[in-house]
Amino acid sequence: MSEPTENARPLKVIVADDQAAVREPLAAVLALSDGIEVTAAAADGTEVLAAVAAAPVDVVLMDLRMPVMDGIETTRRLAEEYPETAVVVLTTFADDDSILAALGAGARGYLTKNAGRQDIVRAIRAAAAGQSVLDREVQDRLLATVRSRPPAAGPPLPADLTPREREVLTLIGRGLPNRAIAQELFVSEATVKTHINNLFAKADIRDRADAVRRALAAGLV
Repeated sequence: MSEPTENARPLKVIVADDQAAVREPLAAVLALSDGIEVTAAAADGTEVLAAVAAAPVDVVLMDLRMPVMDGIETTRRLAEEYPETAVVVLTTFADDDSILAALGAGARGYLTKNAGRQDIVRAIRAAAAGQSVLDREVQDRLLATVRSRPPAAGPPLPADLTPREREVLTLIGRGLPNRAIAQELFVSEATVKTHINNLFAKADIRDRADAVRRALAAGLV
């Protein structure tokens, strides 16, 4: 993902975590990143919703286990009430139930708290641009979960997919992130994103998890 240009509007971000010892340092570190403006730090989902209602933001960096309103319900509410706000989950939990619940609620990214600052910043920028970013551990678990289940028949892939779009779908099905797909195909990440956007639109694919399922069902993986 390219660095923001000098004239680009900074991305407005809320950091949500019930532990002040995590929330406050993370907000401070992100505030030092180019192109990111941390507008609020929230201790639970109700604080997130109140902050977004007061001042819309581009991305919420969301913990899952919070009191009053947890991250799953908050993500669902944001998807329904503020669909222009993307959610990137940042949590210590990488179990199947948490991953599937968060992605099902509408999260665009899922990182574990082992992620470094650059990984988090990259995920925030990707989510704001409408892309999905999954931690490698999360991708592996998601793939294992999907592969352990019989693939649903689902609709066939459309006949007008280009050979390159089929290649991209195959690589998504193998769990590769955009950067690795770009390296595999010797193209830029921007080109990969264009192929993914076209692929998702043509095949009516909702998100990356759905793309993995479709790739498996089509026998591409």
